[in-house]
Amino acid sequence: MKRLLLCVLLLAVTMTGCARNYYNIPVENFAGKVKVLGVAPIFIDTDSDIRHPQKDQLIQLVADLNRRYEPQLVRKFKVTGNFYTVALLDGEPGRLFESLMFRRELRDDATVKYNKYFWRSDELKNYIQKNNLDAVMLITISGLTKSDKIYSSNLLTSLEADYNYLTMTAQMLDAEGTILWEYPNFRKRLLGYTPLINLQYPDFSESDANLARKTEVKFKTIDGIRRTLEQKRKDWLLRETQEPEVYSAQFDEIVSLIKYDLGKDAKDAPAVVEPPRQAPQKVSKPAELRPEPVPAAIPAQSPPTVAPKAVEPAKNTAAPVDVPAASSDEIVPATGSTR
Repeated sequence: MKRLLLCVLLLAVTMTGCARNYYNIPVENFAGKVKVLGVAPIFIDTDSDIRHPQKDQLIQLVADLNRRYEPQLVRKFKVTGNFYTVALLDGEPGRLFESLMFRRELRDDATVKYNKYFWRSDELKNYIQKNNLDAVMLITISGLTKSDKIYSSNLLTSLEADYNYLTMTAQMLDAEGTILWEYPNFRKRLLGYTPLINLQYPDFSESDANLARKTEVKFKTIDGIRRTLEQKRKDWLLRETQEPEVYSAQFDEIVSLIKYDLGKDAKDAPAVVEPPRQAPQKVSKPAELRPEPVPAAIPAQSPPTVAPKAVEPAKNTAAPVDVPAASSDEIVPATGSTR
């Protein structure tokens, strides 16, 4: 049921409009500027708000899983077709993070709580130029605590409390330190930000078994966190795939906000209304060049007979004499004559 609701929601969001610029610059400028993208190893901010009692084991577990799943993220970037090259960069994540990270800032923007990172400009520029990149993707996993409401498995009870999470943030920067794109992304129509994993849970079973009025919030075990992060995604036929459910959900969200289609963006742009054009006027040909119209066919008729003109008698200076005309000289108008 949850999968069906998720599909319906994704379909609704898709139908409301897919062509949208989630970059901090015009997408046309980005497309012309960033051809070679480098993906740095996924960082872990060990000094962030990670409260798990077995913190060292947790950090080692997440570091191992990051190395395992980083190639899947790079493949997803390549499938977009928006870059000439996407490369997974070498380097030890811990040392690289310490050299690049300038400061961390806990932000709460539009009810979205997350850790925002700022980077040393000189070190970042050298890192990008050293690897011959147009831009670099920096992804950081960190801990934070926020208030949330969690329901029991039967949805009959819930507990609103402060829970400790691991979250994933990402930024794409150029050599000048310009943030070209970031996640969480605030250019979406519907703002949302899903943490990587909740490290705690409300123990409803214990409180129900002991008829306790208060439900305790406990940390998940390292084995439980491992099983959750390694859980495989299932396809539509409920067959297990090779993609991890938790990491893939984060990767897919990131890629969906990076992929662009210049043709579709231009198609969805508002149309420019042009003034109505006047129909071209026909130029009359000169009379001598204009062909004569062909008359419609009419029944053949006998041509009219034109009566000959009367021959006037010669004038005589003498007194006029009336000469009676012979009967054969009488002029009879012909039938159809115009006279």
